[in-house]
Parts: sequence; structure tokens; C-alpha cells
Amino acid sequence: MQTFLRGRDMITTQEWTRDELDTLLDVAFDLKRKRALGIPHAYLRDKVLAMLFFFSSTRTRASFEAGMAQLGGHAQFIESRTTQVSHGDTAKEIGEILGRYNDGIAIRQVDWGKGNQYLRWVAEASRVPVLNMQCDLYHPHQALADLMTIMEKLGDPRGKTITVSWAYASSYSKPQSVPNSLILLMTRYGMNVRLVHPPEFKLKPELIDQARENAKKHHAGFEIMDDFEAGVKGTDVWYAKSWGPLLTTLDPEEDRRITDQYKDWIADERRLALANEDAIYMHPLPADRNIEVTDGVIDGPHSAVFDQAENRLHAQKAVMALTMS
Repeated sequence: MQTFLRGRDMITTQEWTRDELDTLLDVAFDLKRKRALGIPHAYLRDKVLAMLFFFSSTRTRASFEAGMAQLGGHAQFIESRTTQVSHGDTAKEIGEILGRYNDGIAIRQVDWGKGNQYLRWVAEASRVPVLNMQCDLYHPHQALADLMTIMEKLGDPRGKTITVSWAYASSYSKPQSVPNSLILLMTRYGMNVRLVHPPEFKLKPELIDQARENAKKHHAGFEIMDDFEAGVKGTDVWYAKSWGPLLTTLDPEEDRRITDQYKDWIADERRLALANEDAIYMHPLPADRNIEVTDGVIDGPHSAVFDQAENRLHAQKAVMALTMS
């Protein structure tokens, strides 16, 4: 167990060691038990977390606010469009000033080619830890909650297979941060990762290279496939969600034309039956119901989506308790 993580940024799990991540998971499970038993755990009494949102949320805002309250502190909601952030405040000023007012800064900025860089500029100027509530490249707290959920449902993740697959969605072109964080974290925990997507939905080559290196180091498998059903066959975890063809085009009309070619990429009961008998279905929510995934799958006995959503609370509390205390 690592006993000194105060002040550490959580921008991507890739920048934390395995020992540090193991510590974080230990604390997350402990905090979950304490909440279940009604044991107070106000480790961040009088601490304040600034939460800066450039992109709307439900679970992210609710879980960080609830987590800070349960840890004895306060979460300060800041919306970019209703503050000077939208017309004047620079990343340096946000880091310097919010870092002096608060004990941590959490940011959600998912604009392609901008979000991660913005977090790092803020982190350079901040005297307190910066926590990534989702950027264009990473969604670390979601991936940590996902790993907790897999451990709870399936036990030791080593040797298990997770299929991280694209699925069709009609609502909007979604960030690539969830699949990126999944392939990076799950390979470090010894899972055999199948990344399944149509050819236009590639992820960044440098992140693919990191996932391959993680897999090699931790004796895991990593393969990229373009056959939806073959990717699901015999898997232990089916994590099917949409993301945009951002390395292929940034033109909205072309994006829609490409995406609409794959309307049949839906997580349904027939395909779920190809997975292992005790396989679980996962999604970070919100899902495009009966477009991205059928009601029968997302509400069915194999679905772990609500346990995932709950574990966002516990994983984030662990990060905040360890970095902000």
C-alpha cells in the first residue's frame, strides 16, 4: 500500500503505478463498506473541491458532489458558460486562483484536441490536485469504477476477457475517452482485451501502443477486431458503447454518414447469448436505448450498469480522500 498520494493529479490512470492504483482500489472498497454500514468517514472535513464543467453531466456531478459531502467537505459547482470562464479566464488563471480557493480542482472538458491539454495547463498552474471528470482522451474515474465492478462480479480479473466494442448511437458523436481508459487500465490488470469497432472508428495509435505494452508487461492479451459478433463470442465482459469517428473525420455530416452505415451494431439479446454464460454487460450511461442497446440487455440479468454507476461514487471518494487530505 502506498501511504502518501497527497497532491497527486488524476488525469489518466496510466500516470499512476500499479501499487498506487491497488491502494486506490483498497480504499474504494473500504469506503464502500463504511457507507453500507453507516460508518462516518469525514476524511475531508472543511475541504472544498471546485468542479468545473464545460460539458453537461448527470452521474459525474451527482457522484462527485455526494462523495465530497460524505467525506465531510463541500463541492463547488462551476459551469463554464455562466461564468467568466467562457469569456476571459485562462487555464493558468483557473489553476492559480481556484487552486488558492480550494483543495482540489475537478474538470470535465471533452472538446476533441482541447480537453486534455486544458486539464494539463490548469494542473501546471495549480497548487492542488487536478482530477479529470472526463476529457477528450481519458475518463479515469469511470474506468476505475468499471474495474471495481468487474472485481465484484467476476473476482480476480486476470485472464478474464473484456470486449470493448463500439455500438451505434444516434444522439451525438461521443468522446473516445471511455474506450481509451478501458484498454489502458484493463490490460494493466491482466485482462485479455478485445477492441472491436468498424474501420472508421479507430483510437489514437499512441494509446493503442500503450495498451499493447501494458498487455505485454502484465501477461494479458490485446487484439483489435472489426467483426461485432466474433468480438462478443466467449467473452466475460461485454462493454458496448458508441464513440465518434474522430480520427477519420471532424465534419458533422460525414460523421453522421459514416455512423449511419452501422445501425445494426446494437447490443441485443441474440449477441449477448454468444458471450460466456455468466458474462456481464457494461455501459457508462446514458445509453441510447433500443438503438445502442436493447432494453432486454441493459435491464436484464447480465447487466451491471447500475452497480457501475454506484461505484463511480466509491472510486471517486477514494481518489479525493487520498489526494486531497
